[in-house]
Amino acid sequence: MTQSYATPLLAPGSPLDARSRTLIQALYEKETSRLKALPVDDALNPVRRRRVEVTRTEIAGQPDCLVMTLTTQTQAIAETVARLHRNRPKRIYLTGCGDSLAVMIAARPLLERMFSVACEPVQALDMAYYFNRPVDRETLVIGLSSSGETPRTVEAMIMAKALGAETLMLSNTEGSTLMREADHSLFIHAERKGWPTQASTAALGLLISLALAFGESTGRDKGEILDLRAGLDAVPGQIAQAISGHESAIENIAQSEVARGIYLFAGGGTAFACAFFGAAKVKECTPDHAIAIPVEEYHHYHSQKHGDPLFLIAPDGFSVPRARDTAEEGQRVGGRIFSIVSEKNDLLDDLSQRVIRLPCMPEMLAPLVYSLPVQLFAYHLAMAKFAAA
Repeated sequence: MTQSYATPLLAPGSPLDARSRTLIQALYEKETSRLKALPVDDALNPVRRRRVEVTRTEIAGQPDCLVMTLTTQTQAIAETVARLHRNRPKRIYLTGCGDSLAVMIAARPLLERMFSVACEPVQALDMAYYFNRPVDRETLVIGLSSSGETPRTVEAMIMAKALGAETLMLSNTEGSTLMREADHSLFIHAERKGWPTQASTAALGLLISLALAFGESTGRDKGEILDLRAGLDAVPGQIAQAISGHESAIENIAQSEVARGIYLFAGGGTAFACAFFGAAKVKECTPDHAIAIPVEEYHHYHSQKHGDPLFLIAPDGFSVPRARDTAEEGQRVGGRIFSIVSEKNDLLDDLSQRVIRLPCMPEMLAPLVYSLPVQLFAYHLAMAKFAAA
C-alpha cells in the first residue's frame, strides 16, 4: 500500500532534517484548521462581506503603509545589501503564492537590472518540489508571505537552505516561521485583515528599494537610479490621487458589469502583475470567476467571448502596441474593454468602453499605481453583488 504524506518533503528520502520536518508538519496542521474558517461563497455570507468591507479601508491605507515600510527598513536594506556583496548571487529565485507571486513578477525586471543576474519567479510549490536543481551556495532565494506561515513558501525556503542557498524573506508578521528561519528578513508594515492589497504594494516597494540600493552599491547608472528613486518617492501621492480621482468611475464600471460571471484581466511585462492582482481580488471578493492573461497569450486562444469584460492594463512601455491589438480583437468579438493607461496615451480610446488614465511613470514602477483601479473594481463589484443579491 502506498503511503501518502501531506507534502513530499515529509516522505522518506527527503533532504530535510528532523527539525525541519517537524516544523513543516506543524504548519500543515495549522493550515488545515485555518482553511475550515474561510468564508464561503454564499451571496450574503456576512463573514465574506466584512472582509470585503475591510479591504476598502486597507486599499486607502496603502500610501501610509508604503511610506512606513520604506522608512523603517532603510537600515535593514543597507545591511542586507552589504551581506549580499560578501556572497554575490549568480542566480536569484523569487518565490511565493498568490499575490506574493504577483509581487515577484512585478519586481523581477528591476531586480534583474540592478543585480545583473537572472531572477526567476517560481510558484512556491514548484520551488520546493520541482524547480530547484540549480540551487546551490551561489543562489539567493527571495520569498514573500504576508502571514509568514504559508506552508509552501516555508517549504521552498527550507529546501533552498538545505541545498545551500542564501535566503531573504519578507513578511508583515514579526516572529513568524518565515522570518525566524530565513538567513535575512525584511519587515512589511501592512494590515491584512481584508483581502491583500497594502501588504502586496508595500512588499513590492520594499523589493524595488532593495534593488535600487544594490544598484547604487555596485555603481550602476546614477542618473537612472535617481530617476527611479524620485519615481518611487512620488508613488504614495499617486496612489492617493488614483483613488480620489477614479473611484467614482470605477464604481460605475462595477455597476455596469455586476451581472457578469467572469472577468478578464490582461497586461504585458510588469503590467501582467496588475492583471494577476485584479483577477485575484475578484476571485477573493466575489463568488465569480476571474482570469489573468498575459497580453500576448490572449491572442493564441479565443480568450474573450461576446460580452466578457476585459481590463487591459497598459502603462507606457513595450507592451502598448500589443495592448492596442488586444483591444481591437476584444471589440471584434463583442467584448467590453476597460483600459488603464497613462495620461498621455490615447491609442486605446476608440476601442474602450472606458479609459482610466494614470500618471506617466517608469514601467518598472507601474504596478505600484496601476494595480489600484483593479483593486477598487473588485471591491465595488463585490459590494454591487451584495446589493443585488
